[in-house]
Amino acid sequence: MEITWWGHATCTVEDSGVRLLTDPLFARRLAHLRRRRGAVPPPEAAVADAVLVSHLHADHLHVPSLARLARGTRLLVPRGAPGAVPGLARIAGVRGLPVTEVAPGDTVEVRDGVRVRVVSARHDGRRLPFGPRLAPALGYVIEGASRTYFAGDTGLFDSMADEVGPVDVALLPVGGWGPNLGPGHLDAAGAARALALLAPAAAVPVHWGTYWPIGMDAVRPHEFHAPGEEFVRCARREAPKVSVRVPAHGERVRLP
Repeated sequence: MEITWWGHATCTVEDSGVRLLTDPLFARRLAHLRRRRGAVPPPEAAVADAVLVSHLHADHLHVPSLARLARGTRLLVPRGAPGAVPGLARIAGVRGLPVTEVAPGDTVEVRDGVRVRVVSARHDGRRLPFGPRLAPALGYVIEGASRTYFAGDTGLFDSMADEVGPVDVALLPVGGWGPNLGPGHLDAAGAARALALLAPAAAVPVHWGTYWPIGMDAVRPHEFHAPGEEFVRCARREAPKVSVRVPAHGERVRLP
């Protein structure tokens, strides 16, 4: 099983010949954010059998990035997402992208024995800065030759280990895109505590070191640069048996 981290929460998970893409964000700039590290992902990053969208925030459900997908690419999105984000329904129709709306407890067969199980997340998944809570924030467990947990955005919650179940690899958010993290997020220390609960064989930190507000490069720069290595240090203390890999942007790593 191989994982390529393209930056932020965007990863390609390759398992048993099936490619799954998480929260694709291929923009150089998004509103007040700009990509400070790593090149914009190349066209091959948009090649996938299925795309997993964790919640409706624009840095996770990014309609222009979905427009780069090949016709026929399947989208798994939180239940209610097409109604909450009209651009999603429009681009899915124009590009011929089948949309499957999912909620915690659902299981979706992708192909060749690879399936995706949907789990909860603790995060405000509304389309901000406005809009009612029309769709839940989600995590996903990809089950093929390995079991890979993509947490999306989440805080710790009591039933996390029970809902996620045994996994081989955990893709955990460890930072954000600004100098402060609000509620419903994991920082490096929180992600290490989650790692201790989940006890996978390996982990990869995501959602850090990619986007930052324009004009704020000198504001708490450690929050941009440090979360990956801080997660490694915290994981050694909280979950010393877990192998932590910190890929560079665009780097592919092979995991158990």
